[in-house]
Amino acid sequence: MTRTVTAELTPRTDTTPAVADVPARDKSGAHWVGRFPGSASLDDLAAGFRAGATAFIGAIQAAGGRVTVVATYRPRERAYLMHYSAKINSGDLAPSAVPPMPGVNIDWVHDTPAASKAAARAMVAAYGIVFPPALVSRHTERAAVDMTITGIIGKSIQDATGQEVVVKKMSDLHAVGASYGVHKLVSDPPHWSDDGH
Repeated sequence: MTRTVTAELTPRTDTTPAVADVPARDKSGAHWVGRFPGSASLDDLAAGFRAGATAFIGAIQAAGGRVTVVATYRPRERAYLMHYSAKINSGDLAPSAVPPMPGVNIDWVHDTPAASKAAARAMVAAYGIVFPPALVSRHTERAAVDMTITGIIGKSIQDATGQEVVVKKMSDLHAVGASYGVHKLVSDPPHWSDDGH
């Protein structure tokens, strides 16, 4: 014998749409500097430029100079934070005019314009920004290295062709670096790249 069971379906009376949890945007400030970290490793450079930069630095060290690599690859998110904190700090852009970037949940606008600018200034200081950072640069393309070079004046260094060059002034390294495919951006003291930009 078959029994038929019927169940009454209670219609859903809650018509509130489902809402995904959206995290609140985090106010700008120096605490952002630890997010999206950059690299100071030559291993994070694009292969072709990495080989040239490694050889150039090796030549400096073999000549008795010292090299401290400060930055190589910079994630686009970090470049975004650096670029716009500098723009706000310099007064070139209002905090409310900064375009959003997917994945960077930052709120540039504080309670007052002065507070917004102070937060941007704190970021600029924490990043150690000296020159206005580009939004897209050779760093974001893995084709630049920021480094300080000391102890090389008066030393003899080999360029990529094997020729010995006496370094009488720091600018003598520009041609040596270029022989390795590492070009100096003169306006930015620590910056070298694959194309001089």
